[in-house]
Amino acid sequence: MGSPIRIDSMPVYNQNATDILRDLELLRARTQKTAATLHKMDNAQEAFNLSYHDFTNITTHIEYLKTAEASPKNLELKRQFEHQKLMMDQLLNTKIKALGQDRCQLADNLKETCFLIENTQGKILNVELLKWKREQQLQGNGARYNCTLDMIQGYCESLAEIIWMTRQQIKEAERLKNLISKYVDPPNMVDVLPNLNAQITQCLSHLVTSTFIIEKQPPQVMKTNTRFSATVRLLTGSKLNVYMTPPQVKAQIICESQANALLKNEKIGKSDASGEILNNMGVMEYNTHSKVLSISLRNMQLKKIKRRPEKRGTESVMDEKFSLYFSSTFSIGGGELVFQVWTLSLPVVVIVHGNQEPNAHATITWDNAFAEPGRSPFVVPDKRPWKMIADVLMMKFESATGRTLDAENLNFLAEKAFRAECADYSNMLLNWSQFCKEPLPDRSFTFWDWFYAVMKLTREHLKNVWTDGHIMGFVRKRKAEEMLASQVKGTFLLRFSDSELGGITIAWKGGE
Repeated sequence: MGSPIRIDSMPVYNQNATDILRDLELLRARTQKTAATLHKMDNAQEAFNLSYHDFTNITTHIEYLKTAEASPKNLELKRQFEHQKLMMDQLLNTKIKALGQDRCQLADNLKETCFLIENTQGKILNVELLKWKREQQLQGNGARYNCTLDMIQGYCESLAEIIWMTRQQIKEAERLKNLISKYVDPPNMVDVLPNLNAQITQCLSHLVTSTFIIEKQPPQVMKTNTRFSATVRLLTGSKLNVYMTPPQVKAQIICESQANALLKNEKIGKSDASGEILNNMGVMEYNTHSKVLSISLRNMQLKKIKRRPEKRGTESVMDEKFSLYFSSTFSIGGGELVFQVWTLSLPVVVIVHGNQEPNAHATITWDNAFAEPGRSPFVVPDKRPWKMIADVLMMKFESATGRTLDAENLNFLAEKAFRAECADYSNMLLNWSQFCKEPLPDRSFTFWDWFYAVMKLTREHLKNVWTDGHIMGFVRKRKAEEMLASQVKGTFLLRFSDSELGGITIAWKGGE
C-alpha cells in the first residue's frame, strides 16, 4: 500500500478540514490498535490449538487404556489422564469463552470503525470535494479557485489506506472466527463480519468511483473541428497501486437524456455517443514526484455532433447541452476488486459558427451559476432573483476586463434587463427568456446580447481605460446629458451605445 500520508503536514482551511484531519488521526490509531489486537488474538488462537491438540491426545490415551489390560499401572495412568483431561477441559472452556468474547469485542470495534469511516468519507466527498467541484463550476463564470485539489487528494489517499487496512482486518477477523467456529459458535458473530465486509467494500467502491474526477474541464462552448483538451485524475491512484497497471481512459460526448440514463445505472454503448471525438483515448500516467495519477487528452477534436431532432418552444441549438463522458476500468488488490469508473464534464454547448458563441455562453453562464446540487442533467431554474444574477454579471465582467461592476452599473443593467425602473431590484425575479431570449424594446437584440458585446468590446479594446476608471459606460443618454450640462466646455464621457451592439458613444459639452 505504500508509506502513509503525514496527516499533520496537511494544510487546514476550515472547520470541516480540521474535523477530517482529527477523524483520520483517530481512524489510523484505531486500525493500528486493531492490528495489535488481531496479532494478540492470532497468538491466543495458536495457543488454544496447541492445548486442544494436547486435549485430543489425552482423550486418545484414555480410550486406549479403556481397552487395555486393567493392571494397577494402567489404572493409575487412566486416573491421571482423566484428571488431566478434566483440568484441560476447564482450561479450554475458559479459553473458548475468552476467544469468543474477544471476537465479539473485535466485531463491535470494527463496526464502530466502519461507522467512523463512512462519516469521515461523507465530510470529504460530500463537503470538500463537492465544494471544489462547485468552485470549478463557478470558475467557468470567472470566479477564482479557493480549494486545493492536492489537499483533498491527501484526505482521500489517507482514507483509502485506512479503508483497505480495515477491509483486510475484517477478512482476518473472519478467518479467526472460522477457526474458533470448529469448536464453538460464538454469539453475535455469524452475520456481523460478512455484513461489515460488504459495507467496507462498498465504502471503498464509493471512494474510488467518486475520486475519478476532471481536473481540467474541456471548453464549455465547443466549436466543431477545433482542438481542445481535458485532464482526468484519480485522487486515490497512488495509495491503491492503480498506477502499477495504468488504466486507459476514453472520452465520449453524450446528450442530456444519455446523462440521465447514466445516473440510473444504464450503460452507454459505443454506438450511443452523440458525436465523434478524435484522439479521445489514452493511458493514465503516474508522476512519482507529485504522486498524481492523471491523463491529459490534449489533442481532442469534435468532428461531428448529433442534435436532438425536435427543439422545445423557443429552444435553439445554443440551448442544447451535452457533456463529455470519461470512463475507465481498473483493478486493485491483485485483481481482487475491479472498478468501472466514469465521470461527466460540466455541460457543453456545441457550436459550428463563431456567431453562435454569445448565446452559447448565455446557456453556460446560467447553468454554471444556478445548477443545484444533485440535479437531473442538466436542469436549472427558469428564473432567479436579480441579486443572484447581478453577482454573476459582476463575476463575468471582472474576469474579462479586470474591474468589477459597481452599484450604479448594476442598477443600470437591472433597469435594462427588467425593461422598467424600480427603486430596488434585489428580490425581483428575472427569467431566462428576459435574460437572453426576448429582444429589448425597439431593438433586435436581447439583454445578454448587449451585455456580452459590451464585455467583449471592453476586454478587447478598452481594458486599460476601463480598469483605470475612465469609462462610465453604463449610463443612459438622458443621464449623460444631465451630467454634462453642469460641466465646463470640453468635458466628455464615454458610454456604451444603447442602439449598437458593442458600440461606444462619446458625449461631450460643446459651446453655447
